[in-house]
Amino acid sequence: MKNALIIGSSCVDVIIRIDHLPKTEENLHPDSQRFAIGGCAYNVANILGRGGTDMTFVTPVGLRGVFGGFVKKELDALGFADYVELPDEENGCCYCFVENSGERTFMSIHGAEYTFDPAWMKRHEGKTFDYGYVCGLEIEERTGEKLVSWLENAPIGTLFYAPGPRGAGIRRELTDRLFALHPVLHLNAGEARKLAGESDTQTAIAALFARTGNTVIVTDGAAGVHYYDETGLHTIPGEKAEKIVDTIGAGDSHIGATMLGLCRGLELDAALALANRVSCAVVQTSGATLSDADFASVLG
Repeated sequence: MKNALIIGSSCVDVIIRIDHLPKTEENLHPDSQRFAIGGCAYNVANILGRGGTDMTFVTPVGLRGVFGGFVKKELDALGFADYVELPDEENGCCYCFVENSGERTFMSIHGAEYTFDPAWMKRHEGKTFDYGYVCGLEIEERTGEKLVSWLENAPIGTLFYAPGPRGAGIRRELTDRLFALHPVLHLNAGEARKLAGESDTQTAIAALFARTGNTVIVTDGAAGVHYYDETGLHTIPGEKAEKIVDTIGAGDSHIGATMLGLCRGLELDAALALANRVSCAVVQTSGATLSDADFASVLG
């Protein structure tokens, strides 16, 4: 089995279930609130680790405050023992407002979890990685240039890059440097159109492929997942959810399961079909983490 390097955040998702997003001066009573471990990189690493991949997860944890303590406790319980402890810094959190439809709106307070220091990679010197993963949220932050500089000489065979909803706002110079590494892009249809500056999804996918020279993967709801490579545009049908509980972590679980499939030796079509099953299961549960039984069921 191939191996993977995941770099990025572990944070607290504060999941607040509400009937609808409030208007100015409106007074709402949420249905419930709970803490759950999350973060884009954590969600990806969780899929890979539980799937048995040889996976290295580089995630910083600010130990000051309630959020860092929660993340540390969860990572310890889940067996992610190699995280980077930052005793004098605080972790942030992500407020996830989940409406009755299952759609979610995020408000994130970023802390130590979105930073990067090349010194953290010294403990992994001598290792090479078949696949790597980074998210646009880390590139956008104040240490993003340090992360890009490290990636430019990183021992990674194929880099997966998830620009996310804020990817189009990242400095063009950093995006150009990342694209020069020929990453596999993973986005949803709206993110792809925004990043490419195109109004049509298929045109946006082709434009992004022209910039990176590598496969572009775009999730598109009920239309399934599209990917564009040197042979053109392809579509893998999606899975139909019986009931959407929330969409937290759906995209993260999709890229994580895609990488898991590739690490297991699957062809891309089969890896994306696996990813569709995993993300379909995730939207039918609360939060981004599947139960052991559900995870085993979708892996087959």
